[in-house]
Amino acid sequence: MATSILEARGGCIVPKAHERGYHIVYREAQVNHCPGCGHTHWYIGRMMAECAFCSTALPLESASSVAGGHSVRTIRRRPAVDEEHVLAA
Repeated sequence: MATSILEARGGCIVPKAHERGYHIVYREAQVNHCPGCGHTHWYIGRMMAECAFCSTALPLESASSVAGGHSVRTIRRRPAVDEEHVLAA
């Protein structure tokens, strides 16, 4: 028997896309009907779209969903080494 959520899900917190099922998202290039009330008026934010009538919130399809925000990529580079100092040592 699994002792943690990670073990139960095979070592991954977020299940794979084919295991999650259908997800409703707000798509910018389409008419989006609210799943709560059926209206098509939305307040659009950076990460979510909110129905103007019933306040149902949907994530934007174009928004990053990694760790609840924008993903940040860092690149580690080796510091530049002056060859004269290396040879002197």
